[in-house]
Amino acid sequence: MLVQFLTAVGVLAVLTMVPGPDMAVVTRRAVASGWQDGLRTVGGITAGLLVWGVLAVAGLATVLAASATAYTVVRLAGAAYLVFLGVQALRQSRRDRSRAPAAALAPPRGNPWRTGLVSNVFNPKIAVFYTGLLPTLAPAGLSPHRGMALLVLVHAVLTAVWLGAYVLLLAKARSFFEKPAVRRAMDRATGTVLIGFGLKVASARP
Repeated sequence: MLVQFLTAVGVLAVLTMVPGPDMAVVTRRAVASGWQDGLRTVGGITAGLLVWGVLAVAGLATVLAASATAYTVVRLAGAAYLVFLGVQALRQSRRDRSRAPAAALAPPRGNPWRTGLVSNVFNPKIAVFYTGLLPTLAPAGLSPHRGMALLVLVHAVLTAVWLGAYVLLLAKARSFFEKPAVRRAMDRATGTVLIGFGLKVASARP
């Protein structure tokens, strides 16, 4: 059981560290608003994982994963939100050209915790992951519900630690990222990445 659990933790750790929409959203917030808002965004993302975890343990995520219509609705909503965030970042980079340096440092609008939560709740891939892969990783010595709940908590902790450490790393280079030219370049880069992830989510299939 211990070996199986450690194997599951290793798989979850690798999947957590793979760059994705969460990292792009966190990068945008941490660079533009500072480490506090970056960590709040991480908190929202972690809460989104727990929401999906509760749904998966309750069996509701299985219904979503099995329903083409429900999956499509959530997928398109999530894709639209990522594209919205990306367009917002690109528009910010254009506005910064005509602003004074102090005005160019204005943080993005919206609650950072809510931004993280929404970007994760509207990611149907998590439903597929939690109902497809996670049950196969659950320790055999526990009941299916307990095993799933344990791995969801582990995934949430790994995500919070990994993205939290990433935010603090960005904070150490904040003076560099605060330069208007760098900020514009980062806004363009993260905006493009977010739109790219949004289009990828929109075209994804269960």
